[in-house]
Amino acid sequence: MYMILFVLHDPFRLQEVLNLWNETGVSGITILPSSGLKRLQESNIFRDDIPLIPSLENLLEQKETLNRTLFTIVPSEEMVDKVVNATQTLIGDLNLPNTGILAVIPVARVYGLDRKEHQNEDPHS
Repeated sequence: MYMILFVLHDPFRLQEVLNLWNETGVSGITILPSSGLKRLQESNIFRDDIPLIPSLENLLEQKETLNRTLFTIVPSEEMVDKVVNATQTLIGDLNLPNTGILAVIPVARVYGLDRKEHQNEDPHS
């Protein structure tokens, strides 16, 4: 088993990536908002003149600064290759700037993925 971890640079491409991963056979994807240090340093997040409670107008003017980090567990290297190739087809070469970062991590054990078989069992028996 492998964990695929993908930090998507453009949050507006999220739905496209989710649809694509689903088409490749990925059954479960966890999505987290995230930000790297460089983005935080380049944004206005460290400014001390921003009001404690900004107005709706201020919020709407703010540029989206969060990435989306997706992760999933897949059973084989073949599935890893499908997901990586599909992702690069959609997003572009991940070695180029402003695309994202994708990592594949071998997983020794996973708990909690095989719940379908046990749904009808009484947990107290």
